Amino acid sequence: MCADWIPLPRSVARWGLFLALLPGLPAFAQGRIDCAVIESAILRRPVRYCADLPARNDDLSRRSYPILYFLHGLGDDEQTLLKSGGWTLIDDLRQQGKIGDFLVVAPQGRRSFYINSADGRERYSDFFLQEFMPYVEKKYGVHGGRAGRAITGISMGGYGALRLAFAHPELFSSVSAQSAALLVESPAELNQAVSSGSPIAAMLGDVFGNPIDVPHWQANNPYVLARKNQAALRNLAIYFNCGQSDDYGFQKGAALLDRQLAEEGIRHEYHAYPGDHSLSYFLSHLGETMEFHSRWFTQPK
Repeated sequence: MCADWIPLPRSVARWGLFLALLPGLPAFAQGRIDCAVIESAILRRPVRYCADLPARNDDLSRRSYPILYFLHGLGDDEQTLLKSGGWTLIDDLRQQGKIGDFLVVAPQGRRSFYINSADGRERYSDFFLQEFMPYVEKKYGVHGGRAGRAITGISMGGYGALRLAFAHPELFSSVSAQSAALLVESPAELNQAVSSGSPIAAMLGDVFGNPIDVPHWQANNPYVLARKNQAALRNLAIYFNCGQSDDYGFQKGAALLDRQLAEEGIRHEYHAYPGDHSLSYFLSHLGETMEFHSRWFTQPK
């Protein structure tokens, strides 16, 4: 999830080994996955993505399925769910009747945090909203609008999912995040880490500026966005979880968000589970995040 962020904890290193040794997935799972490329005019480069299609994917031209956007973590790519076995787990949930039919689409996010960078060179948020979503939804015949659209992510992708949904609650009916990269430190505190040569500096500087551009940081801060758009967030289904032994301390950010949303009267689900920042933690709770979104896709709007 954060494999190239800071020196690897053993749990993350084990994930890399696990992926390297992972045998080929069953043919039935691979047959439902469409991996392709979109040529982005905004980013001025091709962007890869993978889509997990419902079992009845031959019906896509005649049916309109809901869509769940999945944002991967730092150091991963659009094939995270494929390589980790996550898509096999999702297919099992479908076959067991625990979730309904909906598309899961994962774009390549690189190290973007899924936002526009402070220097304007990487306009990932603009790409995602203005190019990627319209392209994917047209290609796969998604016509559900906000009621049929949701977003989720892990680690960096969890931050991205919360940021996008909190900034644009008119676009998504539900949002979830696992082990979201929510930092409780102020920009001044983070700048001290940057000046001290902390490995976190390169990750933050690429996106938020070096030193951190405070207005840019605040404009993309999920806590600030939740406060700014709290009325609209009352119509957004929100779920997030975090391991209480997270290798990067993200449980502190999750707990802060839980308290803030509760104080502002915004309905949400937060689960503080035992666990770290690892593949095993992510997979052990992937099912409940999928069930959460499936419930909101099927509820009367």
